[in-house]
Amino acid sequence: MDLHSLAGRMSGRAPKYDVSGEFPEEDFADLREHGLLGLMVPRRLGGAGATFAEYTDVAMKLGSGAGATALIFNMHASVTGALAHTPDDLVRQFGAPESFFASRDQVLADAARGSLYAVAMSERGTGSRLSKVKTSYERTDSGYRITGAKTFVSGAGHADAYLVAARDGTSEEPKVSYFLVPAGPGVDVRPTWDSLGMRATASHDVHLDVEVTPDALVGGIEGAALLLAQVMPQWLVASYAAVYVGVAQAVLKHGAEHLRERGLHTLPMVRARLGRADVQVAAAELVVRRAAQLVTDDPGSPETNRWVWRAKLIAGDTAAQVAFSVLEAAGASATRRGHPLERLYRDARCGALQPATSDVCADWLGAGALGDNPDEMARW
Repeated sequence: MDLHSLAGRMSGRAPKYDVSGEFPEEDFADLREHGLLGLMVPRRLGGAGATFAEYTDVAMKLGSGAGATALIFNMHASVTGALAHTPDDLVRQFGAPESFFASRDQVLADAARGSLYAVAMSERGTGSRLSKVKTSYERTDSGYRITGAKTFVSGAGHADAYLVAARDGTSEEPKVSYFLVPAGPGVDVRPTWDSLGMRATASHDVHLDVEVTPDALVGGIEGAALLLAQVMPQWLVASYAAVYVGVAQAVLKHGAEHLRERGLHTLPMVRARLGRADVQVAAAELVVRRAAQLVTDDPGSPETNRWVWRAKLIAGDTAAQVAFSVLEAAGASATRRGHPLERLYRDARCGALQPATSDVCADWLGAGALGDNPDEMARW
């Protein structure tokens, strides 16, 4: 699999998808052809069996080609990666029934065959805070009924199933569970996405009034969502850090091309800007790769999780800062619609805004640096 060529094809198509705001069908045809929807799926189920570090390599390269496509891919990998990488013993300790493992394997095998999964967690007015989720579920004779509305659902209308966070409607406490809800009747996609950046993610609203079977409950365990957010924060916090490092790398590439074409590379102040940007991107890449390797080697440890939060903070902030600096060096001509730096500036600006936002990451890290337990503070 030649990721460099794949990223190049995605880069060539990115402008038209940015303008139209349409789902990047051609990109996902390529991802399926290369077996990348099965990247996180164990080999025994037909996938590549990738580690989190290997996922990071792929996401970074895809991000350098088309950030929006890489973000949709990231959401899919978050579902398949969390299912594939949560140890069986840990799932059993949580109380999962043995029947869960067969349904999990079916979901993963379907991904290896090309099924696409999306994440439906955020809601209008509450964002991504799991403890504030309003979408609710109640038990029925045949499973669960889920009602509510989600926003920022990347890949909406094109996913085969949605990972939905919902709270027990009969409980006073914020008992939040995950359900993998198949696309179909009762899952209503409403085209609302018209954003500053990452315009081709098709992150539309999804309204739910649907009944699902018992095996749709992820892990077969109710109330596990908040616990998993602390045990495996990489999939909620930092999995798209690699995407934004890729976007920043693309800024350097297209910035250098533009500066040479315009003859601006001869100016010391312009070279200095690009030099600082180079250092920032290199530093962000090192932090993200360090976090990814720790997730692979020592998942869930306090030190690993600290690096996970560092990765999200530095990736989001670096992408925005580098895109602004290089665009300013390039001049007004690079701000015209259709110029790669104009699009990349808008895409890069989204990184610090995605959960966990840069402010939330910095607060978490600050609490840890002060000797407090950041996980005791309400973040999800």
